[in-house]
Amino acid sequence: MIARMLALALVCAVAAPALARDQARTERVQFARGEYSTALIGSVKGYETVNYLVGAKAGQTLTVTLKTGNGSSYFNISAPGAEDALFVGSSSGNRYSGKLASSGDYVVSVYLMRNAARRDETARYTLTIGVR
Repeated sequence: MIARMLALALVCAVAAPALARDQARTERVQFARGEYSTALIGSVKGYETVNYLVGAKAGQTLTVTLKTGNGSSYFNISAPGAEDALFVGSSSGNRYSGKLASSGDYVVSVYLMRNAARRDETARYTLTIGVR
């Protein structure tokens, strides 16, 4: 009985940090009536990710800009149903503009690079998203 309890405690101790690292929240982006863009103010801490869902149609242009004081904070963009990212901020910077190939929900994910996440840093940001 004691061995089982110790084994369970060990599993929980190992799994808890992994679960904490995978914290993600999702928010739907809404534009004000007659507007084509919006500025979202938020923050990420440690291994947290914020996923913004942006509905768009094929042929429209998606523009995303991230302003942050933390040099290890970036965003990625994923197309509907795609396995690979359409845009990777850590290698391409904090600005994207491109014509969309398909209709559906695009995901803009704001995150901290692993070096900053390990230090449990916080990145406050303004994310501007436009669809035209």
